[in-house]
Amino acid sequence: MMMNFPIISLERLNGVERKDTMEKIKDACENWGFFELVNHGIPHDLMDTLERLTKEHYRKCMEQRFKELVSSKGLDAVETEVKDIDWESTFHVRHLPESNISELPDLSDEYRKVMKEFSLRLEKLAEELLDLLCENLGLEKGYLKKAFYGSRGPTFGTKVANYPQCPNPELVKGLRAHTDAGGIILLFQDDTVSGLQLLKDGEWIDVPPMRHCIVVNLGDQLEVITNGKYKSVEHRVIAQTNGTRMSIASFYNPGSDAVIYPAPKLLETETEENSNVYPKFVFEEYMKIYAALKFHAKEPRFEALKAPNVKLDPIAIV
Repeated sequence: MMMNFPIISLERLNGVERKDTMEKIKDACENWGFFELVNHGIPHDLMDTLERLTKEHYRKCMEQRFKELVSSKGLDAVETEVKDIDWESTFHVRHLPESNISELPDLSDEYRKVMKEFSLRLEKLAEELLDLLCENLGLEKGYLKKAFYGSRGPTFGTKVANYPQCPNPELVKGLRAHTDAGGIILLFQDDTVSGLQLLKDGEWIDVPPMRHCIVVNLGDQLEVITNGKYKSVEHRVIAQTNGTRMSIASFYNPGSDAVIYPAPKLLETETEENSNVYPKFVFEEYMKIYAALKFHAKEPRFEALKAPNVKLDPIAIV
């Protein structure tokens, strides 16, 4: 089922179509939790190089390891649904507060350099998007970036994943259904092999692969700060029988000691019927709960953090 998946052209923010584009972003945030960005300013040749290097790295350093894992766990011969493991091959890169890219084994110098440049551009794009969200929410510019800041700035990292060809995609998920714990997520995904799906109105909908686009989705922390006005949406990856899907997902998250809570300005405008106020917590505490409950519903995670009403201090913008 292919509903009109929201596709947003960032260059349209510069002209007469700005109002219409902001409205599209608002609708995507309120009703989808996901949108695809085109004309986002990240050079296509940089994306092409990153894709080439990622696929080369997988073939050279990861593929054999994945095959060995599959055969040691008997995943290629399963006959019933597997619920505790994902059909994916991954590694993680941390960019902020400090980078670990120089410590990762097996990466070529070119790959490190390209990954670094791409992540700098994505970081800038994430902050630009957060300000567009602020504008739509009626929050002052910089509010969300500041809310994520903590004492050392945001946490920003990339999960590089490959979802190899799978003989039994109905029995082993590429990645089981979950919402993302963090802030705003920017995904550069394979443009030929599909597999990413989101849950909308009780149905799983494909996030269509599109060349050179960036898929954006909202994490649990934006749901809390907007007090549920924007929601993080459940998604999953279905492994495919026709090829390996590349996924480079970058997570712009709060700093570990950032205190997250609903924006007081948004609570002022809440109606009486919606008296449900999301909790106030330190991001690191949320992550501990999330680590144990990632593949479960998110509501118990929020409930677990609800303390007696804590006074909310507005964030000072510097």
